[in-house]
Amino acid sequence: MKFINEAMLLADKVRPDWVVKSFPIIRIVISSLIGVLAIAMIVLTLMQESSSNGASAITGEANTFYNRNKGKSLQGKIKMATIICAAAILVLCILYLVVYGIYHGV
Repeated sequence: MKFINEAMLLADKVRPDWVVKSFPIIRIVISSLIGVLAIAMIVLTLMQESSSNGASAITGEANTFYNRNKGKSLQGKIKMATIICAAAILVLCILYLVVYGIYHGV
């Protein structure tokens, strides 16, 4: 326990002043971006069509022209945008954790 207290005191001395002053702004910006991306991801998910149409009994997938070229269609673009939103949320959450750790000296 003594080591942890000493590490916290050392972290307080090492932390630059600009980090302490800018953390509330950075926290608000990152939180806002996460919120906007979460709403966008919800909307994109609701816009997607069900993928259970016309599935084959053996393979579970129908080999149609649409399935071969669905990445170029509107539904393919919506699916890709949903994946990009999810990845961006993940990256921003990790960034928030790192900034929080730097601010609190962890």
